[in-house]
Amino acid sequence: MIPNNEPRTTNHAPLRLKAVSCEVFTREVCWAIARSPHEVDVEFLPKGLHDLGAARMFARVREVVERIDERPYDAIVMAYGLCNNGLAGLRARTIPLVLPRAHDCITLFLGSKERYLEQFNANPATYYLTSGWIERSAPNAQLSQFSIKEQAGMNMTREELVEKYGEDNADFLWEELVNHAKHYNRLGFIEMGVEPDGRFEAAAQARAGERQWRFEKLAGDLTLLRRLIDGEWNPEDFLVVPPAHRVVVRHDARIVDAEPVGDEA
Repeated sequence: MIPNNEPRTTNHAPLRLKAVSCEVFTREVCWAIARSPHEVDVEFLPKGLHDLGAARMFARVREVVERIDERPYDAIVMAYGLCNNGLAGLRARTIPLVLPRAHDCITLFLGSKERYLEQFNANPATYYLTSGWIERSAPNAQLSQFSIKEQAGMNMTREELVEKYGEDNADFLWEELVNHAKHYNRLGFIEMGVEPDGRFEAAAQARAGERQWRFEKLAGDLTLLRRLIDGEWNPEDFLVVPPAHRVVVRHDARIVDAEPVGDEA
């Protein structure tokens, strides 16, 4: 969906919202905030939190949410998917949390969980890129040292593996753990309509050529991100977590749900 400049309307009084977003959505979230009828503050967290594992990602996001909880906002909106359960257990204390019903960020870029499922079923071996994934691809030094890839040696070159483990072991480790490219045969560049020029599409095409993958450009859809920022939280696509409740995972179409936290501190 290519963005347009039609003014936004709202059926209720403007809200004061705090958006917490992965930085891969920087361009898209800023576009949505600029057009929202609400007052929205935003905090971007570094790309790659999901690489730390669920426990470390959860701890980082929880710290941010609990700090925001001290401020007078009507809701905290999360521009995140579930991201390998990194948001599971996140608690709303005094301010409601709002989450898209999405396993990962690709759902938000494609506009719905139904469209993501269609793409996955038709092309399961697809590696997706957007402008945010490309321009934010440089590793964060503070995060990378704690990532699962770093701890398991999955970011090593084949030559480094040979030096450390020997030729035969290196070949096995390279094929089974490090060489992720073998699992893909298609690169899908999702064009969101907020790109300044063709540099990101060209970079995606080059990456597909390097890996001998089929390249395809897909039309992105800003609907979910726009509705998240605009306060249009229909229960089919968004979970509103009321105060004294936390996020739980559901292995069905809901993806996430809320449950009371009882008397926990």
